[in-house]
Amino acid sequence: MTDLPGRRLLLVHAHPDDESINNGATMAKYAAEGAQVTLVTCTLGEEGEVIPPGLAHLAADRDDTLGAHRLGELAAAMKELGVTDHRILGGPGRYRDSGMMGAPQNDRPGCFWQADVDEAAAHLVEVIREVRPQVLVTYDDNGGYGHPDHIQAHRVAMRAAELAAEAAFRRDLGDPYDIAKIYWNCVPLSVVEDGFARLREAGREGEMFRGVASPSDVPGVVPDEDVTAEVDTTAHAGRKAAAMKAHATQIAVDGPFFALSNELGQPLFAREYYRLVRGRSGAPAGERETDLFAGVDA
Repeated sequence: MTDLPGRRLLLVHAHPDDESINNGATMAKYAAEGAQVTLVTCTLGEEGEVIPPGLAHLAADRDDTLGAHRLGELAAAMKELGVTDHRILGGPGRYRDSGMMGAPQNDRPGCFWQADVDEAAAHLVEVIREVRPQVLVTYDDNGGYGHPDHIQAHRVAMRAAELAAEAAFRRDLGDPYDIAKIYWNCVPLSVVEDGFARLREAGREGEMFRGVASPSDVPGVVPDEDVTAEVDTTAHAGRKAAAMKAHATQIAVDGPFFALSNELGQPLFAREYYRLVRGRSGAPAGERETDLFAGVDA
């Protein structure tokens, strides 16, 4: 254990590209500062829609090779962020993308939505006990916006955090370990509204985007008072944008804005925000933390 870096951050996401959109600048910041940053992605995103026409053949309803391609995009994105430890839960192909909520793919055997939570969590317990992160970042209980894989990623991450600390659970997976702080991704409503106002003022719709999305399209929007941590990651916004560009089948980036397959522009947030749901805040009462490791012993 003495060979582990002093600060260790674990992020659990549903598909390749989720990490760059939600936490890309945070990951780049802590990696640049020498922290151990570990990403666990739960599926390969096989059911994603493909933006570039030249790659449309990768889609699930054609060649069904999108997952392998997105694994390469993920590796390229991690290179942009300076993150060297990125893993697929249970190994590539263990859990398949479940599609959007209500889609027939939700019922497919082997999809992540159908996975037994404790079984899937055991794969993550092994990572937790190996990496021994002080901080875990994942989604809220609605997965940010209701996607079944995001909801399941939340369930698996939270359950794995419990099981990893239990002395009687699967000692073959390593020694018990208790994560000090758990955060859920979020974005304050005022920041979202300001971002969309800037997008409309810039007049980018009609150029790269066919229109402008709405705040309801942004995952994890919460009232400002619910945000407990605001990490100044503006110095790493360029690396975040580069990582998002690496996910070319899923994201189109245009300066400080981006769009998904719906071609509706959204703001690219340079600062990233979190809600502490387990552990003690390292900030004075009533103030937001500025460091996810605040109050944590190295």
